[in-house]
Amino acid sequence: MNEIQEFSQRVLDNVERVIIGKRDALELVMVAILCEGHVLLEDVPGTGKTMLARALAQSLGIDFKRLQCTPDLLPNDVTGVSVYQPQTQTFAFIPGPAFSNILLADEINRATPRTQSALLEAMGERQVTVDGVTRPLERPFFVIATQNPIEYEGTFPLPEAQLDRFFLKLTLGYLDEQTESQMLVNLGRAHPIDSLEPVVDGRRIIDLSRQVWDVHVDDTVRDYIVGLVFATRGHNDLMLGASPRGSHTLYRAAQTYAALQGRDYVLPDDVKRLAAPVLAHRCLVHPESALRGVTVADILSDILARTPLGIGDLE
Repeated sequence: MNEIQEFSQRVLDNVERVIIGKRDALELVMVAILCEGHVLLEDVPGTGKTMLARALAQSLGIDFKRLQCTPDLLPNDVTGVSVYQPQTQTFAFIPGPAFSNILLADEINRATPRTQSALLEAMGERQVTVDGVTRPLERPFFVIATQNPIEYEGTFPLPEAQLDRFFLKLTLGYLDEQTESQMLVNLGRAHPIDSLEPVVDGRRIIDLSRQVWDVHVDDTVRDYIVGLVFATRGHNDLMLGASPRGSHTLYRAAQTYAALQGRDYVLPDDVKRLAAPVLAHRCLVHPESALRGVTVADILSDILARTPLGIGDLE
């Protein structure tokens, strides 16, 4: 697992030249990347969501495209379009932003449901279909989408089917006073993003993601993961619990997180650390419970406290 840890540390250290004070969140994004999973960043404006995506792409040295989502954005603006060529009297396909290694979908909830759905096939199958022709996307491919949680005018909330395709959902949050002061110093002259260079070969992600499967997961930990997911499906305050994709994602994320720590085995604490980022956006609170102030975070905390690990000491 040292190879995965070394790869990740080099990327994270380089990204921290731009995004400071958010190591925990950066580690979780790295977990998703090593699993070729998609990330939803939901936070207030100005917290570095877009800059994080750019810094990652530059550190990995792979192709990056940014898509600014607006209500007039069309599906072909995402996937590409066939253009008629008078010289040859044929149609030539012009690839859209989806044909990249990292696609930043900025303010994804400003796009219409029709355009949002154009991302579903790309995110789920790593391919796009235009004019009846299916074209595979080059690996690695992952989407980093951002959205603003406090501005709802002119937005279209993501449906549950699309939320479930995101590997995990994160918030960056504000910096503390000392870190924000240091940020002002860092931005005093040129922006660090302008001088950021690749530090790894991002195409190694494909091979490293296969190595993650070698991380051992004890039967007790596996049953614990299933127990947590099943508890969301039977909780009285939830009208929708996590899907089987949520179980698989939590299992895979725990393996990758353990590898980032230099371990070849998963601890229960790894699962607990990842439960909220992986499962929260896959759960839907009953309207009556929401009116009483119950949140998904509260429910998951309750589930983590009540779900037994089972027999065996894995420490």
